[in-house]
Amino acid sequence: MSDRAPLTAALEETLTRETGGPTRVTGVAPVPGGACQENFRVDAELTAGPLAGARRFCLRSDSAASLPGSIDRAAEFEVIGAAVAAGVPTPTARWLTADLVREGAHAYLLDWVEGQAIGARVVRHASLAAARERLPSQLAAALAAIHRVTPDAAPDLPLVGRDEPAADRALAFLRATLDRLPEAHPALELGHRWLRERPPERAPTTLVHGDFRVGNFLVTDGGLAAILDWEFARWGDPAEDVAWLCLRDWRFGAVDRPAGGITDRATFYAAYAEASGSAVDPARVHWWEVLGNLTWGAAAVFQGERYLSGSTADLEMLAIPRRVCEMEFEALRLIELGPSA
Repeated sequence: MSDRAPLTAALEETLTRETGGPTRVTGVAPVPGGACQENFRVDAELTAGPLAGARRFCLRSDSAASLPGSIDRAAEFEVIGAAVAAGVPTPTARWLTADLVREGAHAYLLDWVEGQAIGARVVRHASLAAARERLPSQLAAALAAIHRVTPDAAPDLPLVGRDEPAADRALAFLRATLDRLPEAHPALELGHRWLRERPPERAPTTLVHGDFRVGNFLVTDGGLAAILDWEFARWGDPAEDVAWLCLRDWRFGAVDRPAGGITDRATFYAAYAEASGSAVDPARVHWWEVLGNLTWGAAAVFQGERYLSGSTADLEMLAIPRRVCEMEFEALRLIELGPSA
């Protein structure tokens, strides 16, 4: 949306209605870096309600096209509410609205939180060295809080996976995704067969963030400031999130620190066990890590398809599919070496 005037007017109308007092929106600008949904920085002057004053928000809206498995903003709004209630450090979501950015799309505003999200800076920049010392325990505590949300505790969350084994659902999702690819990927097929032949035993079902990784964390000098991007949330196996953090692609070059490019596996596993009260099973994480590489590899193909279809003009979407071979190689490497990898 190049002309921000209609969006500004719609925001003023929405915020005036929701807060009960006249609102002036003083700035609207796209937030770069989001690969799936549309995000805007919104500056507003509120005159009523508990947030009265000059405020900054992130407006988050459904995009014209998204990745398979992504929930919509209406469901995401509910998930964030449950996460906040569980003590997860994530910005509060406010004022779910339909047709704000485009017809048929849901949107809401998040409280603005300052911090660094660019992965390469989080794992390498000298100014965040002290933060990296704190992050393992902070991330483990945040992940443990996420996993304390269960179907019994939050029965109304509109998420898939409540009644089926997480591994069965994940394998079916991967199979359906592979079947939709525009061309064959033998390495992905081989990995899928390996996974299918040795599924893990079913674990207790909890809320799973689904994209718990560096790049979706806001980090400051003090460490973790916020968890972002809940669009792949679902009911599942807690080991899914632990494994996803450890994917090689999310280490941003710091491959010698497998847990997010921040620390070694043993340190993070111990921190998570202390925070959650549940020990990490390396073999289970290994299975989900193989699956994560295959799933992200297939998703990377679809990111390119979003650009080629015309649904997004973001050139970054053309660069992402070039990394499919990296995920394929990593999945095969993990299969060959086993959990010791």
